[in-house]
Amino acid sequence: MTLLHAAIISPFLLAILIPFLYKNFRNIHTGWFVLILPVVLFGYFLSFIGETVTSTVKWIPSLGINFTAYVDGLGLLFALLITGIGALVVLYSIYYLSKEKEKLNHFYVYLLMFMGAMLGVVLSDNVIVLYTFWEFTSLSSFLLIGYWYHREKSRYGALKSMLITVFGGLAMLGGFVLLYLMSGTFSIRGMIDAVPQMMDNPLFILALVLVLLGAFTKSAQFPFYIWLPDAMEAPTPVSAYLHSATMVKAGIYLVARFSPVFALTPEWFWLVSLFGIVTLFWGSLNAVKQTDLKAILAFSTVSQLGLIMSLLGVGAAALHYDSLDDNYFTIATVAAIFHLINHATFKGSLFMVAGIVDHETGTRDIRKLGGLMSFMPITFTIAVIGAFSMAGLPPFNGFLSKEMFFTGMIHVTKMDIFNADTWGLLFPVLAWIASVFTFLYSMVLVFKTFTGPVQLEKLERKPHEAPIGMLIPPIILASLVVIFGFFPNLLSYTLIEPAVESILPSLLPEGKQFKVHIYFWHGPTPELFMTIGVILIGTLLYLTLGKWRKVYDLFPKKLALNKLYDASINGMERFSNSFTRFYMTGFIRDYLAYIFVFLIVITLGTMAVKGGFAFTLDGTAEIGIYEVVLALAMVLGTVTILFSKSRLTAIIALGSVGYSLALFFVLFRAPDLALTQLVIETVSVALFLLCFYFLPKFKKREKKLSFRLVNFLISLGVGLTVTLVAISANSSRAGETISSYFIENSYKLAGGKNMVNVILVDFRGFDTLFEIAVLCIAALGIYGMVKLRMAKGEEG
Repeated sequence: MTLLHAAIISPFLLAILIPFLYKNFRNIHTGWFVLILPVVLFGYFLSFIGETVTSTVKWIPSLGINFTAYVDGLGLLFALLITGIGALVVLYSIYYLSKEKEKLNHFYVYLLMFMGAMLGVVLSDNVIVLYTFWEFTSLSSFLLIGYWYHREKSRYGALKSMLITVFGGLAMLGGFVLLYLMSGTFSIRGMIDAVPQMMDNPLFILALVLVLLGAFTKSAQFPFYIWLPDAMEAPTPVSAYLHSATMVKAGIYLVARFSPVFALTPEWFWLVSLFGIVTLFWGSLNAVKQTDLKAILAFSTVSQLGLIMSLLGVGAAALHYDSLDDNYFTIATVAAIFHLINHATFKGSLFMVAGIVDHETGTRDIRKLGGLMSFMPITFTIAVIGAFSMAGLPPFNGFLSKEMFFTGMIHVTKMDIFNADTWGLLFPVLAWIASVFTFLYSMVLVFKTFTGPVQLEKLERKPHEAPIGMLIPPIILASLVVIFGFFPNLLSYTLIEPAVESILPSLLPEGKQFKVHIYFWHGPTPELFMTIGVILIGTLLYLTLGKWRKVYDLFPKKLALNKLYDASINGMERFSNSFTRFYMTGFIRDYLAYIFVFLIVITLGTMAVKGGFAFTLDGTAEIGIYEVVLALAMVLGTVTILFSKSRLTAIIALGSVGYSLALFFVLFRAPDLALTQLVIETVSVALFLLCFYFLPKFKKREKKLSFRLVNFLISLGVGLTVTLVAISANSSRAGETISSYFIENSYKLAGGKNMVNVILVDFRGFDTLFEIAVLCIAALGIYGMVKLRMAKGEEG
């Protein structure tokens, strides 16, 4: 294993140690042990700036599945966000979560699992490995969102996020399989090389849609965004981490990574850009009506993710040009990467501000807040920087990427491909309206919380400034907002250029480098006038908010997507309950009947369709008098079971059938099998006799002719099926039997003269080992049930 692979799995390894650290160092907050890892990893990944590194560890090479870690500009950018923001979140959590009141061992195990899973997603070149880590992010985020599992809303939000994102993940896996069938490789780089041969394949568009389902569900695009607001029930450090720099950005990463594969199709452009711009508009529109600080931030995250997604969709058009010369659409990709970084800085700081307000006042309801500026001046300053950047105001970094966003949307109207001249005007219009509402909810977030009259009587505790440890992380993020605003080209040459090169590789001939230069003043451009309009209209809407906010009440609540989700889940639960009650009768005989009927139908049906029936006497041995006598004895015992009127008689008759079978093994010179059969039969009969007293009495239906007739037909069908399968298998051998191989090699390769023992211990050693493991697990389960029997009358 290489150092790069060790870095990816190191969070999982540390997660294993967390319970021991938590147990043995109760006086030290567990977060201090965890903090070391993301700091070290951040420093380690910084060393990759300007480099592209590939490292492979074999996993299932026969299937082409290897753990190939690939660090390029795009993967490095996300790795730095995951570890950098992760370090700040861990530091914040140390002061936010009490070591006396919280189960910190659970929290940090989940957090480390999530961190490792995200690193695996963004640094995996093999799509199967990527998918494995992708579902780990869904699992670990489910645990993080449901961390306060005693709260119903936490459980609801966790389940909702998992159902939606896992659905998308399974769809994405289907897309990956289709891409493999078309390209012959699981490598993303290999798929990019195979794009010319894949584009004409009829499965290509289906693969595109399935991959986008995975991306849209994870990155909360419309209409799948409904899980993200409910995920706000998680502790604030979780919200700050998952929704500023990690989980929701996984979908953004997927779209960026697969743009070179799908971007040449008009379907990719329209789906990514339209879903993105609609999500931007819908998220910003809904953020304004929220009254909870984290709810505002949740919908703002939905909105900002839509902005980045739309930029990636528009930026995909750049790949339709042969070079970078006069290619206006590369600015959209640059803006997407730049805003990705900016969003992580200002949204992470704002989530932490919301957590500080909640922590120090006991509420996040803006209707109860107000006037906190005098009590919490540092927190107010951080909030102003973060919110103004989110609103796209100068001199903060959000202003720069928002201006580039406007530029990208305006260029869509000039596009001469994909029939964009018809609907292209929709992009700048929706972008401008959404920006107005973005400005509006940003102002609501700050001024409704920190200005106006103080309402101390509505607060659970008197507000005061947070401890310094809780302030350091948002101060760092707010400082980056200012620094990246004044010096954006610190990122241009180190992170943005390599990331854009990864997304638009075909535009870079060998020896040519992609250049990014970001600056404030572009002159009196349409983008500048759009920004001025956003500020003017946004300010007017904020000042008159109380007069027109009731417009939201006009929207029919029955049409809400959450209502549709709840109705779907409740409908599925009702259907599954009724269907389960239908077939779960409580009788083992009925369950066996289901199994046997399916066995008959599927096996005989398959043999009939495939022509699998065959019969020949070639190579069969002569039947002697002993075989005939034993066969008659087994038939007699079987018939006795069918017509016996007491269970004792049936048990004895069943034993006679088993002992007769053991004699068959003796005749066929298989003493070890005969001995095994005798032991099993003796134990089975003894157990039946021991349990005889406790067996339930015959039910009335067991005496009915129809009941016995159905059982007779099923048993006859099973016997016929097994017999036909055995005869057909013996009569249609395509080649030499494997028995000759074992006869020749048992002693030569394994040094054993007993061929059966050699097969079990050597040739099928793992199979036998796992069978023993299964038996041990079953034995432990039975032992546990016996030991944990409930006392008489105990419920549960």
